[in-house]
Amino acid sequence: METKQEMSFDSTMEKVKQPNEGKGAKVDEGTSTPQSELEDPLSLRNLSKFIIPPLGVSSYNQNQTDSKGWVITPMDSTYRCWETFMVMLVFYSSWVYPFEVAFLSSSAPRKLYMADNIVDLFFAIDIVLTFFVAYIDTRTQLLVRDSKKIAIRYLSTWFLIDVISTIPFEALGYLFTGNSRVGISYSLLGLLRFCRLRRVKQLFTRLEKDIRFSYFWIRCARLLAVTLLAVHCAGCLYYLLADRYPQQGRTWLGSVHPNFRETSLWIRYISAMYWSITTMTTVGYGDLHAVNTMEMIFIIFYMLFNLGLTAYIIGNMTNLVCEGTRRTMEFRNSIEAASQFVSRNRLPPRLKEQILAYMCLRFKAESLNQQQLIEQLPKSIYTGICQHLFLPTVEKVYLFNGISREILQHPVAKMKAEYLPPREDVIMQNEAPDDVYIIVSGEVEIINCEMEREMVVGTLQSGDMFGETCALCCRPQRFTYRTKTLSQLLRLKTTDLIESMQTKHEDNVAIFKNLLQHNKRLKDLKIGDLAEEGGEEDNEPKNITINLLNAADIGNAAFLDELLKARLDPDIGDSKRRTPLHIAATKGHEDCVLVLLKHACNVHLQGKILC
Repeated sequence: METKQEMSFDSTMEKVKQPNEGKGAKVDEGTSTPQSELEDPLSLRNLSKFIIPPLGVSSYNQNQTDSKGWVITPMDSTYRCWETFMVMLVFYSSWVYPFEVAFLSSSAPRKLYMADNIVDLFFAIDIVLTFFVAYIDTRTQLLVRDSKKIAIRYLSTWFLIDVISTIPFEALGYLFTGNSRVGISYSLLGLLRFCRLRRVKQLFTRLEKDIRFSYFWIRCARLLAVTLLAVHCAGCLYYLLADRYPQQGRTWLGSVHPNFRETSLWIRYISAMYWSITTMTTVGYGDLHAVNTMEMIFIIFYMLFNLGLTAYIIGNMTNLVCEGTRRTMEFRNSIEAASQFVSRNRLPPRLKEQILAYMCLRFKAESLNQQQLIEQLPKSIYTGICQHLFLPTVEKVYLFNGISREILQHPVAKMKAEYLPPREDVIMQNEAPDDVYIIVSGEVEIINCEMEREMVVGTLQSGDMFGETCALCCRPQRFTYRTKTLSQLLRLKTTDLIESMQTKHEDNVAIFKNLLQHNKRLKDLKIGDLAEEGGEEDNEPKNITINLLNAADIGNAAFLDELLKARLDPDIGDSKRRTPLHIAATKGHEDCVLVLLKHACNVHLQGKILC
């Protein structure tokens, strides 16, 4: 009997296999989920909907973002639209209510009563809806769908505050007393509406984590909203003190406008905002100041509040600005340190230019954060990225002509891209053959350094490879390779190249054939790594003949076989007069011994036939 999870998986696979069967919502067997509801789980819109399963649990259903039955998940798209709508209503109530209490309390009935009651009705609906919304446990980070647990959690946290903040106290006071000018107690109870601001905080927190939006501008919008709300509420409350004070002339606004209640609403509101902003910014022109004791007490607490708010705003803005300029300052400091180092140690101008060029290029490359990004990905994704980026270039390299694509994927997955500035030495003459390079873009010069003199013997272009001959022959580099322009190179470890070659014998032989043919073509140009003048009778370079000894010493039977097919002398000896056969037998390389014996037998039989 199939479980629900298996049935859901099977039905999903059926939908994947039939992507073009109609445009309508199709329901497959074993599931009630329409095909139109299946969305790409890796889209930016759904990144915040993933729930990490607990360790060791293989049957945990990770697709819990859709609402089922009477339980609504907080990640459901429809519910998030409802949350956004409620946040807009929170903005309305938190902005309009202080304005109503301060400036419209004398009107009967208030002009915005109907809109306020409709907003309160929506919040009452949201209270009922919250009893059916699942939540994420803060300890386990798992989604809780139990209706009983959901109700208990809500009743023990925000239920009472939400109910009190939704009750229309002003409407009830007008209904029971018939007095349009409600008392100050009703207005203070209405301040509980500001408890709804937690929804705004949750919205900004979610937007700050959403990479579809700029973190800098979301953070600035949050700071601006906090500042404007504080200015607005303080101005309205300060005007309320003047409006409710029994002696109209002994108020901060009455000292300037004796009959301020008769002035226009716009003038009164602007005056309140003007005082609030000048006080918050510590400008304090003195034209509007406290007159009575209540106003002085209010200003004391308001300025103390401004100390914390100003510190909060300045701290956040400083953090945003510093984060944006941190890398630039680090770059400038590193450049200055490098310049001082060069001057203190009296390095030549060429080295100074190389150091500064390298640091500038590294700063620009690090801003892209490419290599760090792909290295932290899983191996399968990393391999796929390397094949997509590097495989088209590697396939054009001469060394891999005729190599199967399956074998070619192994070294490609090991390659790393590097950016190098002009005049940068990639490989130094006589250094160990640790790396092999492929040129993606730019130019690289081949330089022969003799008697402290440098002579450019060739230039490599995009698609060329260098360092491979010395790497495969296990001998020091013959030349210095230096970038001529800004170059992008693919670097491959020699050990990774040899390991990939040994995977398949046919491809191993093909690679050595490509190597020999390439160096034969370069011999006449005097820039091949194996090219060297010699007066041998077989007209082969002396270095290639010596490599018979190297191939026998390292046990590379495939390379040894290719060198023998190229009619190299197997009887050549080293300084101790040891032949390749002697070296292979001493080292215990049985494959090389068999190759040499086979070649000797073939030569002997050919000699008998000729006789």
